[in-house]
Amino acid sequence: MRESPAIHVEEQFDDLSQQRESSSLGMWVFLATELMFFGGLFLAFAVYRFSYPKAFMEAASHLNLVAGSVNTFVLLTSSFLFSLAISAFRDGRKTRTLLLLGVTLFLGVLFLGIKGFEYYDEWRKGFLPGPAFHFQGPDYLHVQLFFVLYFITTGLHALHLFIGLGVIAVFFFLVARSWVRKDREVAIEIGGLYWHFVDFIWIFVFPLYYLLGGGR
Repeated sequence: MRESPAIHVEEQFDDLSQQRESSSLGMWVFLATELMFFGGLFLAFAVYRFSYPKAFMEAASHLNLVAGSVNTFVLLTSSFLFSLAISAFRDGRKTRTLLLLGVTLFLGVLFLGIKGFEYYDEWRKGFLPGPAFHFQGPDYLHVQLFFVLYFITTGLHALHLFIGLGVIAVFFFLVARSWVRKDREVAIEIGGLYWHFVDFIWIFVFPLYYLLGGGR
């Protein structure tokens, strides 16, 4: 890896430390707004779950607990590997950084693949909300409400994960082009914060929808 002798600091900052802190603060503020957004969805789910416990338990029993558990392991592993990639970047180890970013990218794609399989299975069984929704029972509307919240929450999470994959792909390309300097550590660190946030949100999604409801 090549190390630049001159560390570039943007003109609005006094030094590299201030530039790093400002960039990190900006990302934390952004993530806080995203957390409030997801928090609203989690709150809505909690309110309706306690209002219609029987219907939500019944609906959750149709989720694929095995797929959700595997995806949880996949995402936690990818988050750990991204942390290792950041450490390798700081140490100037190009090959190790590329390897870790590549595996992280693969795991992220694997997560989306498994989630896509779940969506297909749920659509095939008639659980996609709308005119084609199919459920036999007195709690038809409340079961459909569960799946409305489920698809909105997991769909938005998948969108955030897809964006994160794009960020990782950019880092992979830039590192491959020897885009490695001391002043650029903050960029990959901020990327890591975003990826950890995606992981953090899933840690709430998994127990709320899969475990508390008693998925199969």
